[in-house]
Amino acid sequence: MPVQYSSHVNRRQTPQNEVIPGRENDMVENSAGGVTFPVDIWVQAQRFLILGSEGGSYYATERKLTKENAKAIERCIKADGVRLVKLITDISDAGRAPKNDPAIFALAMAAKLGNVETKQAAYQALPKVCRIGTHLFHFCEAMQAFGGWGPGARRAIARWYNEQQAKDVAYQTVKYQARDGWSHRDVLRLAHVKPGSSDHQTVVRWMVKGKENDLPEVGAVPEAARVIWAFEKAKTITSVKEMVKLIQDYRLPREAIPTEMLNHAEVWEAMLPSLGLTALLRNLATMTRVGLLKPMALAVGEVAKRLVDLEQLKKARVHPIQVLTAMLTYSAGHGLRGSNTWDLVQQVVDALNESFYVSFWAVEPTGKRHYLALDVSGSMGGGMVAGVMGLTPRVASSAMAMVRARVEQQWVIKGFTSGRASLHGLGYEGNAITTLKISPTMRLDDICRYTERLSFGGTDCALPMLDAAKHKIPVDLFEIYTDSETWAGEIQPVQALQQYRQKMGIPAKLVVVGMVANNFTIADPDDAGMLDVVGFDTAAPNLISEFAKQ
Repeated sequence: MPVQYSSHVNRRQTPQNEVIPGRENDMVENSAGGVTFPVDIWVQAQRFLILGSEGGSYYATERKLTKENAKAIERCIKADGVRLVKLITDISDAGRAPKNDPAIFALAMAAKLGNVETKQAAYQALPKVCRIGTHLFHFCEAMQAFGGWGPGARRAIARWYNEQQAKDVAYQTVKYQARDGWSHRDVLRLAHVKPGSSDHQTVVRWMVKGKENDLPEVGAVPEAARVIWAFEKAKTITSVKEMVKLIQDYRLPREAIPTEMLNHAEVWEAMLPSLGLTALLRNLATMTRVGLLKPMALAVGEVAKRLVDLEQLKKARVHPIQVLTAMLTYSAGHGLRGSNTWDLVQQVVDALNESFYVSFWAVEPTGKRHYLALDVSGSMGGGMVAGVMGLTPRVASSAMAMVRARVEQQWVIKGFTSGRASLHGLGYEGNAITTLKISPTMRLDDICRYTERLSFGGTDCALPMLDAAKHKIPVDLFEIYTDSETWAGEIQPVQALQQYRQKMGIPAKLVVVGMVANNFTIADPDDAGMLDVVGFDTAAPNLISEFAKQ
């Protein structure tokens, strides 16, 4: 029998664990042993700044993933440090990332490892990236890992304190007292901060020395420092009624309230008008458990209204992941740790569901035909998105796909994996890809639970295009939510897309929504019809819309 040489070297169909002939310089091996395209250092930096590396991935430990991303950040610093600082600032200041920690870490790297211009840019950006005391403590801890303190760092931190109003510094002191083994006292001493005004001097003196003697009369305390006076006063109060009045008079934050007082609904009711949205999300379960949030309570309506207020969400930089985490936690009815339980208030659950979509801001519909493809393979069930316990890339991708499905008229949502799988009554069709029984009319927590139960196998990111071609589904845009750890198929995804275009006569585009901060992608960088975006970047949905309409 003659040798079929073309079966071994075929530019139209190449197994995913092999390099496409002629693309040897363009492709790399991924963590799963498959062959994909590398992303450039700026795409990887953006993935890290938005998704972080906390919890690692299915194939890479947290340590390995963090070191790989740190190398990419360092390469960006060497290539164009000022550009990197701008990217860090833009992502952090706009609230595009679930957590600010990666941005702070990268800013500290730029401040310590960059050239003179980069260092200056990093220190100028400090107030925009490190907006609260906790951020400042994270920055100081990161600086220690890259060489410690210097004159530039001391000047920048002194400006951080002195360029705020003294009353705002006092509030920061009370609300963000210590983190990472750092306190304001530590930072002030190491930075040699000289107070910029007499009010600043009063606040700094308390930060460094603490309460020196009995509390004076409140009238003798400068107005800028009265929140500190109230914080010290709160430590002496045993009456709930007195505590409520103190909170109302001085807008004390939750962190300033003694722990035993946080078990009273009246105390939470007093805090509610000034409670930040982030704190509100974190404490919904507590407010329900102590009885403030309950059926027919006025507080429920107030909370629900605030959760879906776009302007408040933007101002507070509330990220969709924060909302999703709050919803998954609250709807569970019990904490991940400890024995606390609470009875759900349905209006709160519904408000959280709507808040998730609102927190992506106004997503523009495209009028195009969308094939939303969720990678439900084994690798997507490992690791965490943004370090959130229980929020795997698989669960997170199903939530993000709903953002698109909510605004488009023509879409299909399918889950794909390789290998034969049984979903035990959940309706899996065939051995590779299925139409998922989810839609935007369902509650998001139900969608996440459904997706988490899906069976899985290896990753074959070519399946969406093969499926659409086989069933003659007209598609303008494939959106594949994946970690790009593709390895199991007999054809590369880029080849499958090319074949789909030829067979259907449609110039279909592909968007790869990266759900892990790794350094590879299934999108061919040489194909203008392919785009990489970062999963859970709040700017991603509208970026996809613009790409689809081009």
